[in-house]
Amino acid sequence: MNIQAKTAAPSADISEKQEKTSSGFKAEIFRRYFRVVHALFAVLLLVQLLPDKLKTETYASYVIWFAVGVEVLTLVVSAFIKKRESLNLFVDIVAFVYALLTAWTLATAKFDLLKAALFPPPGKVFWQFIGDYDKILTNVQSSAGIILQGYLLAIAAAIPLGLFLGWSARLGSAATYISKFLGAIPPIVYIPYGIALLPTFRSVSVFVIFLATFWPVLGGTMSGVMNVEKKTIDSAKVLNVNKFTMLFSVILPASLQQIFIGCNQGLTVSFVLLTSAEMVGAQSGLGYYIKNYSDFGDYTRTIVGLIVVGIVIVFISFIFNRIQKFLLRWKQ
Repeated sequence: MNIQAKTAAPSADISEKQEKTSSGFKAEIFRRYFRVVHALFAVLLLVQLLPDKLKTETYASYVIWFAVGVEVLTLVVSAFIKKRESLNLFVDIVAFVYALLTAWTLATAKFDLLKAALFPPPGKVFWQFIGDYDKILTNVQSSAGIILQGYLLAIAAAIPLGLFLGWSARLGSAATYISKFLGAIPPIVYIPYGIALLPTFRSVSVFVIFLATFWPVLGGTMSGVMNVEKKTIDSAKVLNVNKFTMLFSVILPASLQQIFIGCNQGLTVSFVLLTSAEMVGAQSGLGYYIKNYSDFGDYTRTIVGLIVVGIVIVFISFIFNRIQKFLLRWKQ
């Protein structure tokens, strides 16, 4: 009897562990794949089956294919993302996209509540996007090239200058007020001078982006340097480090958080100014694409341009935030 009892006890423990493992696996599957976002996907597809009240072509099949593609991506991402917070953020964004497309479809194609010339149905926007893919890609490359060129030039100039100015308390205090004064002037007002002095409108745009980024980064760098803890500098002085090492190996890492604040401000303003500058006199770029077609009353392409601008800004901001997180990982 004792032998049978001892044999049965481990078997019961193993069975209980298997049940717990199976229960946990089922709970994890349910948490990852049974979400409101998938219900919204189904609603979006069902809405496409409703009869169109709009008399023109609505291209509903493009919305369906887009939604199916996003849903497949959501299922794949749900299988690989480990962190619950990251997964929740991703599916929440997708859910918002589904809800927006559903409301947009109902207000345009299905019930014709909005003026069709100004607010085309989403299917027509997707159709136009595919038709203008080559033009859009060329304009994205033009805008991204201008942003990167002006932004990187400004960072390369502002950070070293900010380190040297901030290192001197007297120079730093005076330079802070000067940078605030010059940074308060909207860079777009320099466009007439840029057109008069520079050879091409592209160089004018780069110059505007440079100014939009330079002053926030310079101010952030000087602020970071002047607020470095004294004990950090004293510890470096004990080691008899030279000035170059002090600035770039001690002061610069300690100032990175403030520098990134200035870089973020510069990046945000740069996007706004680039689009505005391209609307003034450029022959390429996303701002030019939007302005050119809006002048002809082609609001389908105008909405396409607006969406692409948003996607490009989100993508560049995401890359920038990843770089910032990597360089500041030691603070976490």
